[in-house]
Amino acid sequence: MASSHAAGQNGRKVEEEETHGSTTKDLITVPTMLTGARVVAVPALIFVFFSNQEWASVASTGIFVGAALTDWLDGYLARKMKLDSAFGAFLDPVADKLMVATALILLCTRPLAAAWFVDIPWLIPLPAALMISREIIISAVREWAALQGLNKVVAVDKLGKLKTATQMVSLTFLLAFGDARYSKTTPMKPGFGVGLLYLSTGLSLVSLSGYMRKLWRSMKLRQKTG
Repeated sequence: MASSHAAGQNGRKVEEEETHGSTTKDLITVPTMLTGARVVAVPALIFVFFSNQEWASVASTGIFVGAALTDWLDGYLARKMKLDSAFGAFLDPVADKLMVATALILLCTRPLAAAWFVDIPWLIPLPAALMISREIIISAVREWAALQGLNKVVAVDKLGKLKTATQMVSLTFLLAFGDARYSKTTPMKPGFGVGLLYLSTGLSLVSLSGYMRKLWRSMKLRQKTG
C-alpha cells in the first residue's frame, strides 16, 4: 500500500514537472524573444535620444525601425513555426505600445527642425496625447471584452492596421528629420512626418469609434438573445 502510494506521488510529481517544463518552454520561443527585445529597446531608445551626439537621430531611427521590423517578424515566425502562445499574444501589443508611446513622448521634448514649426508648440504634443489616450482606452476595452467573451469583436481590423502603418512611418520620419539640433533638412521631410502623424491620429480615433460601435451592437444583441 505504502509503495503504491509513494509511486503515485512520484508519478504526480513527474507529471507536474513535465507540465511546468512544457509551460516554460512555451514562454521562451523565438517570437517571444523578439518581442522581448522590443521591450529592452525602449530604454536604449531613450538613452540614445538624449545622448547629445550627432549620430543620435540616425541611431534613434535605427532602433525604432528595428523594433518595427521585429514586430512584423515575430508575428510571421509565430504563424510559420506554429509558435502562437497566450504569453506572446499578451506581450506583443504591450511591446508595441511601449515603443510607440516612448517615441511620441521623446518627440514632445524637442523642437522640430525648420522655422515653420517654432511657433506651434502643441503640434506634436496634441496628437501624442490623443494617441496615447486612445491606446489606454482600447487596451481597457479589449481587456473587458475578453472577460465578456467578446474579444473577437474588438480584434484588430484593416483600419487599425492602416493606423499602425501610418503611425510607424510618421514616427520614423520625425525621429530621422525632426531634431532641430542635427537635422539640416528642409521643412518638407518633418512636415511629411507631421502630416502622417495627424492622419494616423485621425485613423486611430475613427478605429476606436468603430470598435466601440461593434462592441455596443454585440452587447445589445446578447441582451436580446440572452
